[in-house]
Amino acid sequence: MVLSQMDAGKALTAAAARGNTGEVQWILEECRVHPDTVNEFGRTALQVMMMGNSKIASLLLEKGAEPNVQDKHGIAPIHDAARTGFLDTLQVLVEYGASVNIPDQNGTLPIHIAIQEGHLEVVKFLAPQSDLKHANISGQTAIDVARASCVPDMINSLFAHIHS
Repeated sequence: MVLSQMDAGKALTAAAARGNTGEVQWILEECRVHPDTVNEFGRTALQVMMMGNSKIASLLLEKGAEPNVQDKHGIAPIHDAARTGFLDTLQVLVEYGASVNIPDQNGTLPIHIAIQEGHLEVVKFLAPQSDLKHANISGQTAIDVARASCVPDMINSLFAHIHS
């Protein structure tokens, strides 16, 4: 089956957004669609995938998807995984080269987002690899964001890595 570039991007991103692993695999392998083919909104399957489906993330990344692709706001899939709290997807992204220190247009790192959203397990995973001294455009580091969150475990998780 031959799909136009636009139809291919549309089909692939739609399948990824629905979390349909089988359809994503079929489009990638049988239709030979590159995993970074964009849809009509200029977004890749990795950017719109169902974040809770780490199998789709693995499949797209195994086939060569760019793990650090950013949208016009600088948001990368790792920001979305940190926001939604899906640790397994975040781990797959990092395993395939996603940077935990990639800032969005506001200078926000994935760890800042995970702290704000209260995803302690994600914060514990990100902390050892993150630049905890990096400040967003508001001048807040991860510690500042954690203090503002008033979640004691969050602050303790960061302090454990601040001097490493």
